[in-house]
Amino acid sequence: MPYVNIQITKEGGPDGKGASDKQKHNLIAGVTKLLQEELGKDPSTTHIVITEVALENWGVGGLPVEEYRAVQS
Repeated sequence: MPYVNIQITKEGGPDGKGASDKQKHNLIAGVTKLLQEELGKDPSTTHIVITEVALENWGVGGLPVEEYRAVQS
């Protein structure tokens, strides 16, 4: 019984407030299909959870993500 947790920052998307329902649907369908095709996993027992995290709650390289991105630019 596969369990996949996709964590993304809550930004972007068509309204600037995160992934759209269609994008989430496509992620769920795509990951489920990939697990079925590559590992033979049963889609009916595959669980996909999408967690959207506020940008200020995400860090990379010891910095809040917005600061990290500014340094990388």
